[in-house]
Amino acid sequence: MEQTSLFRHTTTRPTKPRLGTVPSRGSCGEGRLGLAQEYSLGVIRARGLEKRYGDRQVLRRVEFELPRNGFLLVTGPNGSGKTTLLRICAGLAAPTGGELTCDVGRPSIGFLAHEPLVYRELNALENLDLYGRLYRIRERRERIGMLLERFGLWEERHARVASYSRGMLQRLALCRTLLHEPELLVLDEPYSALDDDGAALLDRELAERRATASFVVATHEPDRVLPLATARLALG
Repeated sequence: MEQTSLFRHTTTRPTKPRLGTVPSRGSCGEGRLGLAQEYSLGVIRARGLEKRYGDRQVLRRVEFELPRNGFLLVTGPNGSGKTTLLRICAGLAAPTGGELTCDVGRPSIGFLAHEPLVYRELNALENLDLYGRLYRIRERRERIGMLLERFGLWEERHARVASYSRGMLQRLALCRTLLHEPELLVLDEPYSALDDDGAALLDRELAERRATASFVVATHEPDRVLPLATARLALG
């Protein structure tokens, strides 16, 4: 009999302090954790998390806890379930077994998909302004300008996104993800297609936001973010 899943994205937060993170299991093997640190509130808790697509088991009994302001690094080969896990954490997919609770409301989550989710017929300003309106961001024009400047896209702000290179698209997708100052950042291969300058810009952004946000990051370049990570979950 298939296990019933419990999936909650809620703003209810635990009242008891929590210490560090719990041992984790990835699909087909043990997860690996970094050094535990003391945090007062947890953000995401997964217990026995499973996901199937038909007969294919993608995630098997995944367990972890992400403390507030924690940084969970997710690694694994292609097909190990990294993208699926991140979509579940962001509230975009539901598990078929186990339990996942998230104490951050969906409007406070910033999700970066593996592919840039931008409107290519619009320019960069129009893309970000549309997103800012959806999230009712105050002073969105100032924030849009700041992010475009920081990610080196200001000079190309009026160009249609269809003319952008893959690396520029990734920079714009990062601007979109960060625009509403999310409490929880769920990033799927954030360094994908970035050149050295773009990767350095992202390094700076992650380091600066490290103290004010919680992170779940899947990447094939773990050494790049390992200094920021508080825990590591290996899938596959």
